[in-house]
Amino acid sequence: MMKYWWLAVLLSVGVAQAKPRVLLSGDMPGKSFRGPLPAATAAQSKLALGLRADVTYLAVDIGERNSRRYAQLQKTRDWIRNQLQLAGYRVRAQTYKIEDREYTNLECDLVGLTPEVVVVGAHYDSAVNCPAANDNGTGVASLLALARQLKKRAQKPRKTLRLVAFVNEEPPNFARPTMGSQVYARFCRKRGDKIVSMLSLETMGYYSDQPGSQKYPLPLSLSYPSTGNFIAFVGDLESGPLVSYCVGAFRKHASFPSEGAALSGALEGVGWSDHASFWDIGVPAVMVTDTAPFRYPHYHLASDTPDKVDFGRLARVVQGLERVIWEL
Repeated sequence: MMKYWWLAVLLSVGVAQAKPRVLLSGDMPGKSFRGPLPAATAAQSKLALGLRADVTYLAVDIGERNSRRYAQLQKTRDWIRNQLQLAGYRVRAQTYKIEDREYTNLECDLVGLTPEVVVVGAHYDSAVNCPAANDNGTGVASLLALARQLKKRAQKPRKTLRLVAFVNEEPPNFARPTMGSQVYARFCRKRGDKIVSMLSLETMGYYSDQPGSQKYPLPLSLSYPSTGNFIAFVGDLESGPLVSYCVGAFRKHASFPSEGAALSGALEGVGWSDHASFWDIGVPAVMVTDTAPFRYPHYHLASDTPDKVDFGRLARVVQGLERVIWEL
């Protein structure tokens, strides 16, 4: 084999010089699931009940949670920390100030065999005047469900899995230095963390089988289905290999429709969550989403309540994501 060393060199140079490119539906590995969903398993039904309970607590018992509802925001922080501790994790707080108030990101690790880190995160704050069942109660509930399930695995992961609950994703902090994930990503870079990939769980619980229920920024409608019944994996051009990997792993393990795209981060919607904060520090990062305002009619409205969430489908997505994360 060594006599072909020159071929290995040429291939490595080609990979190094390859430019990131747009990846659309047809570029994704495997095939998206089609047809009626299989009957729910007992595990999926149990998971759906747990997701419903957590989203209901966030959206009904707590409700709006942001700097205007600071007490509710702090109550959410404390509840998430307690849930992670009950699952067996040692939770660390990263606190920073905006004016005279403190805001907190929470992190915990499932320590792996190497120092490389895969981050899975979700923001726990809400938009103003919004109970935020889907945006982002579903992301937080999914994060907690994954934390509980991953902790039950008997073996260690190869890489360390880090679960993070971010504060202050919504306006007025969105895409500003005070955004929780921006603060966190800068801190990780300063700390020297070896983060190799990141998944942002963002608005994951609304699905429709009605034709025309799915919208896109132009010209993506030419490449993707018009029915909003799928989960999407979205990244920037540099995150294309991670998008492809996640879609391929999800399709291997989950009987649920899925789509993926690696696009310019400047395109409308592509960078609309905490994953974009990790692009800024050079980490491949993907948003897992139902596409939010491109599908969800209650986005950032007072009507974003638990009755709009399809917990049965969300449970299937979370179950598939657990396998994707473990393979990562």
